[in-house]
Amino acid sequence: MNQACVRNDTIDAGNHHGRPQYRSFLRFLTSQERNVIWLLLAIAFLPVDGTTLGLYAPFWSPISPALFAVYCLCNWRQLRIAANRYLPMFLLPVACIILSIPGWLKFGIHLNAAFMSITGLLGVLATLGAIALAFDIKRIPWRTPLRILIASYWVSFGVGVVQWLSIRLHAKPLTDYFSHLMYRQYISDNSVWGGGRPQFLFAEPSYIGMHLFGILLPLMWLMRGRDRIYAKRLRDLIVTYAVGAVLMQAGTRIVIDSVVALLIALVARTDWHDGARRVRGMLQILGACALGLLGVLADSRLSAIAENGAEGDGSFFARIYQSLDPICGLLTHPWTLLTGYGAGNIINAVWAGAAKAGRLLDGLGMNGGAATGFAAGVNADTVWTMCAYTSVIAEYGLIGLAMLVGASMVCMTRGRTVCRGGVDGASSDGLAHGVCVADVADVADVADVADVAGGNSGGGVAGAGSGESGVWHKTVICWLVLVAYLYIQCENYAFAALPLLVFAASKVRREPDFSRADASTRPEMDQNPE
Repeated sequence: MNQACVRNDTIDAGNHHGRPQYRSFLRFLTSQERNVIWLLLAIAFLPVDGTTLGLYAPFWSPISPALFAVYCLCNWRQLRIAANRYLPMFLLPVACIILSIPGWLKFGIHLNAAFMSITGLLGVLATLGAIALAFDIKRIPWRTPLRILIASYWVSFGVGVVQWLSIRLHAKPLTDYFSHLMYRQYISDNSVWGGGRPQFLFAEPSYIGMHLFGILLPLMWLMRGRDRIYAKRLRDLIVTYAVGAVLMQAGTRIVIDSVVALLIALVARTDWHDGARRVRGMLQILGACALGLLGVLADSRLSAIAENGAEGDGSFFARIYQSLDPICGLLTHPWTLLTGYGAGNIINAVWAGAAKAGRLLDGLGMNGGAATGFAAGVNADTVWTMCAYTSVIAEYGLIGLAMLVGASMVCMTRGRTVCRGGVDGASSDGLAHGVCVADVADVADVADVADVAGGNSGGGVAGAGSGESGVWHKTVICWLVLVAYLYIQCENYAFAALPLLVFAASKVRREPDFSRADASTRPEMDQNPE
């Protein structure tokens, strides 16, 4: 089986160095059902969430959730299997509608806003259901979708470079084109959101970190120990994207997100049981902190915040009062802390809490008029909080937030399937322990691979392999912390970071402890040339 791993890793390396990729793509299409095209399109459009082509929602306009939903509908018979496996998540929209009834009865219902909120929750299920259908139930080989994902993010990065060049070279036809293409544009100088910076194809520049560290970095962790070539491709993409965004001055949040993600990645990677590795890890963390300090000093907006406090940067201060308004609204009607104001009724919470938020800010020596002005300038369809936790609590209360967290935790552990038999814990799935089966699955039937491997997992994508105790190891905990951090400044329910975490957390392999293992026990792919 190890020989199969080496051979298939080398085959892909050959493709990487010049073998035409379209042949494997055509072979993939001919070997799958026709509706797989909806899955591939959804994956390709993941980095496109800020154009006028997408579905409207406050502060973003995604395309992928709708395409994932179409894929689920095309496979509705198998969808019930995914729904049973992730039942707590699939029951969430029903529970949230029930929690909304008291708020709707008290404050009324804003139909369009309620529709956006509920469809946002359904978008989470569409994404989760689609990837579970594809890679767990139907067991589609993952190489082609991953190639498409990587290529689409490179394309979006290239678009950002073109945007930056058009801004610097004052190419008005290009800046006008992108200004009309983007739903909320940050490119032209007359942008009310702070223009003169590239936003790639994202709803706003602050979402760069959501994509890099909420989607691509976890995928790199998934590839670690399975396929080091794809892990390297993802690493190069993440580093290039992050460094390029910082150098092009796309935004301030990418600086902060990059430092936080680097710290979490170092914690996840370091073997804290080994003395020498522990010392090196501590030094690397100190270096990352120093890098973060340099980022604060080099970025004018971060320096202004450090010198003048929250009001040093308008965007940072806006994030404070945009969340403070609905939170104070919850305190105005204490019973709403439990069940919220109801789906689509964030605006009622903002209106109810604006005066109290203004007084609170005035008491702290800040501009309280900003809080009341924000409440007066938005309506039910345009209000936003820029924080998922604020939105969930405002709409569905602490009960809704607890149900979301609890359902996610339960489903993260349910996705784990311990491998039985086989060599090196191999399973019949494309994301099995080691990459052997996944590599072969690109050119052979999965059932035949299972026979070769000598065992079946029986329940879909394998977990970290036999011999590992549960889902909750260091990498998964770091991944969970990273996603929890990212949603502090992203209110989009249907963003793919949470569904990916729920589905794939149980598939992440532990970081191998090489300090106590000889070369013969290390993953075979680490010995392969690229």
